[in-house]
Amino acid sequence: MVQFQPNVLRKVATSEGISVTRLVQGIKDNKIILLGSKNHPIPPLAIGAGLRVKINANIGTSPDRISLKTELRKLQTAIEAGADTVMDLSTGGNLDKIRQAILNASSVPVGSVPIYQAAAVARQKHKSFVELKVKELLQVIEKHLSDGIDFVTVHCGITKQNVKSLIRAKRLTGVVSRGGSMIIEWMAYNRAENPYYEFYDEILSMAKEYRAVLSLGDGLRPGSLHDATDEPQILELLTIGELVERAKNASVGVMVEGPGHIPLNQIEANVLLAKAICAGAPFYVLGPLVTDISCGYDHIASAIGGALAAYYGADFLCYVTPSEHLGLPNTKDVYDGVIAAKIAAHAADIARGIKKAKEWDERLSFARAAMDWQKMIKFCLAPKIARAILTKNKVKLHEPCTMCGEYCAMKKFQTTYPILTQSAAGGKLTRKEK
Repeated sequence: MVQFQPNVLRKVATSEGISVTRLVQGIKDNKIILLGSKNHPIPPLAIGAGLRVKINANIGTSPDRISLKTELRKLQTAIEAGADTVMDLSTGGNLDKIRQAILNASSVPVGSVPIYQAAAVARQKHKSFVELKVKELLQVIEKHLSDGIDFVTVHCGITKQNVKSLIRAKRLTGVVSRGGSMIIEWMAYNRAENPYYEFYDEILSMAKEYRAVLSLGDGLRPGSLHDATDEPQILELLTIGELVERAKNASVGVMVEGPGHIPLNQIEANVLLAKAICAGAPFYVLGPLVTDISCGYDHIASAIGGALAAYYGADFLCYVTPSEHLGLPNTKDVYDGVIAAKIAAHAADIARGIKKAKEWDERLSFARAAMDWQKMIKFCLAPKIARAILTKNKVKLHEPCTMCGEYCAMKKFQTTYPILTQSAAGGKLTRKEK
């Protein structure tokens, strides 16, 4: 098991509302993981069975949009909005500089997808990505881990056999994973097995050395409802199940990435299947989006799917922003994406019986019933937005909001309740009360 100091484990257990014994056993069984690289000085984050559902926010440049200042602003926005982790998915600019700046500025765990940088390494060497040697691909992973990245996505579940199933499947949207498509391209050019699969033991060794977690990427995930729960997706999941067992035997924390586009009626089966095949390993879902037509509002489609997935057992939600499928998200998109994912995670926490989640809602409801608007705002998920709306409507403390005004149901009930109480106790009503 990955080692953390006893005092650190106590703090984590206390924050999650569980015992240290339960936390340690969950880590041993790989049903709970701790994100916290030995080279990134932050409090570790626990993800897994019986814990609060966590959410991740993706940030990062593209070849067409390169601004470190903007990405750092997105980072702070994501953290302030409540993201538990961030992933640097940068593909444009000085990737080493961007990654290090994000690590230095982040107070939460940071993840990455090293294969994206492999393409940049190839360009620097004036050759195609597919011409990179296995050693060069592995060196990029180690570079990220040595820099302090807490978890890396590696697409180890794609194999020669699994790729053949893509032809049989007749998919509508083919392969939508950037990392997955790059691995398949490398395999086709080199007529070789997936190097991440073939040299998985080396990757495990690196992760263990740096106390990092592996996120086993779903390179063959469905990119449309038409392709959901098809043969390529399931074959890759079966391979990932084998890799989870090998990681557990090597005492390396590992989580499983889940599908992107899944109709509502298939979410439960997908979560339960992943949990069964992967021995209860933490499940990290990318959405899932429950419809393909919500462009501009994909964060809502994702929140619907995420809430259901988390209720059925997913442990970690990757946010989706309004810009999904359309372009690189801006700072507002990041905020909206985090809030939507937080709502989904919190709704699932309540349904799963997380005590702190229920108490949070009750504190807000007490304040709302008392029309203590300032206290209510304090307990809102998005207090800045709530305060702005309240201020715009010039709502006074202990007075109804402008939605109902004098017809406010709660205000009327506060007046009626004493009469009902007296009546229930057998008291006689005066003519005025009648």
